[in-house]
Amino acid sequence: QVQLVESGGGLVTVGGSLRLSCVVSERTSDTNNMGWFREAPGKGREFVAASGWSGSSTARAPLGKGRFTMSVDPAKNTVYLQMTNLIVKSTAVYYCGSGYKMATRVDGYSYWGRGTQVTVSL
Repeated sequence: QVQLVESGGGLVTVGGSLRLSCVVSERTSDTNNMGWFREAPGKGREFVAASGWSGSSTARAPLGKGRFTMSVDPAKNTVYLQMTNLIVKSTAVYYCGSGYKMATRVDGYSYWGRGTQVTVSL
């Protein structure tokens, strides 16, 4: 069974930066596409960014435009989400997911990590 483990969350002040990591236990057809989602208190899971392992197929939600960048390191089975100029609305649990093909919806992903908390304070 594929396992995804996120790390890198924490407490930062407005304008700060964080880099989230997600390590994949193994590469299978269900990890062809990797994605980042977030879930703020009282809200549903929201798409942030996605990428294949070659980096040729990518997607990014408008919410992170100019501030969130996803990257992949196939040699380490790891994907990253670099977040800069964080705002209070960025506060959420950030989840890593994997699926067979590029997707921006939750139901396009087969496996999920447990999430990492990002809290942005004034």
